[in-house]
Amino acid sequence: MTSVMTTLMTGAVKNTVTTVLTTATPPPVAPTGDHHSLAIALFAVVVLVTLGITLWVGRQGNAAEDFYAGGRDFTPLQNGFALSGDYLSAASFLGVAGLIALYGYDGVLYSIGFLVAWLVVLMLVAELVRNAGRYTLADVLALRLRRRKVRAAAGGASVVVTLLYLVAQMVGAGSLVALLLGTDSPAARTWTIIAVGALMIVYVTIGGMRATTWIQIIKAFLLVTGSVLLTVLLVVRFHGDLGELMRQAAQHSGAGRRYLEPGLKYGKTFTSRLDFFSLGLALVLGTAGLPHILSRFYTVPTARAARRSTMWAIGLVGGFYLMAIVLGLGATALVGSAEVRHANSAGNTAVPLLALVLGGGNGSTGGVLLFALISAIAFATILAVVAGLTLASSAAFAHDIWAGAWRNRPRRDSPRRERAGRERTGGLRGRVSRSAAEGVPASRAGEDPGPAAGEQQEVVVARIAAGGIGAAAIVISLYAQQLNVAFLVGLAFAVAASSNLPVLLYSLFWSRFTARGAVWSVYGGLVPAILLVVFSPVVSGTKVALFPGVDFHWFPLENPGIVSIPLGFLAGWIGTVTSPEPADPDRFAELEVRALTGAGAA
Repeated sequence: MTSVMTTLMTGAVKNTVTTVLTTATPPPVAPTGDHHSLAIALFAVVVLVTLGITLWVGRQGNAAEDFYAGGRDFTPLQNGFALSGDYLSAASFLGVAGLIALYGYDGVLYSIGFLVAWLVVLMLVAELVRNAGRYTLADVLALRLRRRKVRAAAGGASVVVTLLYLVAQMVGAGSLVALLLGTDSPAARTWTIIAVGALMIVYVTIGGMRATTWIQIIKAFLLVTGSVLLTVLLVVRFHGDLGELMRQAAQHSGAGRRYLEPGLKYGKTFTSRLDFFSLGLALVLGTAGLPHILSRFYTVPTARAARRSTMWAIGLVGGFYLMAIVLGLGATALVGSAEVRHANSAGNTAVPLLALVLGGGNGSTGGVLLFALISAIAFATILAVVAGLTLASSAAFAHDIWAGAWRNRPRRDSPRRERAGRERTGGLRGRVSRSAAEGVPASRAGEDPGPAAGEQQEVVVARIAAGGIGAAAIVISLYAQQLNVAFLVGLAFAVAASSNLPVLLYSLFWSRFTARGAVWSVYGGLVPAILLVVFSPVVSGTKVALFPGVDFHWFPLENPGIVSIPLGFLAGWIGTVTSPEPADPDRFAELEVRALTGAGAA
């Protein structure tokens, strides 16, 4: 096949393609000279505006509910924008369009998986999680599985998932700023990652959820506006002929018609087809287990508002991914796959390069201005998402691991005291109704008073944890700079679908589910997912691996979802059926009533 392709690309055919690429679409490069000041100034504006919002909002409330849930007073429309802002990350704006620019049809499959995942969120978890929880995923589990080890497992898994997601965003930031500065210097990428990490720590420690939500709303509006602008300019460039856009993209892809057909990245071998199925499974199921998405449902006052927020998010996300497909094709048609790959081997800079061409090309004022504007929007995207991720991970550590598991709470974990408490309050439904009538938070109803960490202490620990998690994300990101950000997010989705989703669904819908089943489900999905990634081509054995100089991989797939997700469900089932302590039917009934009706919800 290689010899045939080489023959076809010789002679007149090769000259024709070369002429098209060098005359019709001159290879764009990053802005140089005085134009740097304009682009950097826009970056500075983004940073100053977001810092201003953080400082202003951060003074409005320091209570735990403000820090973790933004006071629960955002409207469905506002939270819908914030949800889409949390979801439309660097993987969406930079990674997906870059994969389409490099691999055509196979790159489009990423956007489909990201979008379909929201249907799972809407139908299965949005309202139920809002009613049953308080701040984190572990709160939903603790309503019927009041064990410290359950909180510890769920909190630890949430920290791992958000850390993987953080790495993807910071890698995207390094690629973006390096392109903006016109350098591929490792030093530029390194200092960018460090700066983004420092900013995200400031956002979380000062502003909490309220500031993070407003930053997400503004970022989502800018992202959608920028995408619409580029899409309109691109469609006008091709006079509304999308067929011509696709033909030009195929011509400048270096792969011809194969660019528009399945198999350019996935499908060449049985292993690659299996890898694609594994990726799709992770993308579709992973969203419902992402901690920073689940925590968004607690920022609205009711479960109905949570569902309406999800519907707004689906509309915004769906419209964006349709535009991302067009922008990926446009990058190939006007920039060329070879130039996109030359600027960044993973394709993360395809959209900014396209903006440069649409604005007038390299050296033109319009080109540099549009390039800088889109780059600034992408940078704002990264800053907003890393803030949301850091908040979710620090909340999981402080609220679940430190306050819920590490601190001694013997009375909460005592079955005798809990049974006595149910008898004193007159049974299950009486307790739910009583807690709702008295305004007792849902996650506290039915618990005996005992030594517990104060909420203000939790907030302090969460702010300290933000610094530690940010530092860990910086260190890991420095080693992952050559990986595509959409691919990195795919790994985070696989871990979320393997560890968080099984325990969440079992807890909400299986009456026999036990504490042992919960712990086994979390670790039974988390540990295999991490181990399979460590021993996969992502880490070693290939030129683009984290450690390209060594080869210790034995798992052939890049995404572990096809193995680790079933293992998470299987481990939860085995742990439950072998548990020496049966499930408490009263606790499940309490969860069911609260999740479906909202009685006693926080």
